[in-house]
Amino acid sequence: MRNSSIIQQCLGGGKNGVADDVVAAYLPQSELIEPLRALRSQLSLRWDGDHKILAITSPSRAEGRSWLAANLATVFAQMGKRTLLIDTDMRHPRQHQLFNLDNAVGLSALLTGRAGREIVCRIHPQLRLFVLPAGSLPPNPQELLGRQVFDLILRLFADQYDFIIMDTPAVAEVADAQIVAARADAAIVLARRNHTRQAQLSTAMRDLTQSGVNVMGSVITDH
Repeated sequence: MRNSSIIQQCLGGGKNGVADDVVAAYLPQSELIEPLRALRSQLSLRWDGDHKILAITSPSRAEGRSWLAANLATVFAQMGKRTLLIDTDMRHPRQHQLFNLDNAVGLSALLTGRAGREIVCRIHPQLRLFVLPAGSLPPNPQELLGRQVFDLILRLFADQYDFIIMDTPAVAEVADAQIVAARADAAIVLARRNHTRQAQLSTAMRDLTQSGVNVMGSVITDH
């Protein structure tokens, strides 16, 4: 009963409980979603049962990283997979806005032991999509993300969900992205057409690889 009550409180408002940017949620047949389905297919083929945690990052801000994470998580859930989207950006979080969620309690509370896994929000009762917002912004996000308890939390979530997608901060701004992506099974680096420079993309991929991140490749978006 307690978990059901929490899920009901988490259900977002607005059009189908999501912002217009989450196109996959309210226009699933749109041509804009076909590239996302193709990416989903590629990831599904390359992942095995023991690899299910994906980090999505980008060289800098305003490149569509959160948009891709939200829509990719949605198309995975539409395939019938239990999908968890985690907002690990504790400096400029975005997922709570995209899914119209209260950001008072989230990952930051989970990492500090002030909340349990029941704070994960189910977006719609007919969709197996769950979102963990970043929560209150801490004064020390890098130290918080580097705690060993984060590994434990991810292992516990991996037993509950088919796929986990983490929306990370930008690589060039702080080391948060490397810390988060190193905990994932793989990472995708997002580039925005006519915005991201080739040198920035190359530097981001190099920095991630040197941090031990399994970079699967890059994705170019017009968003």
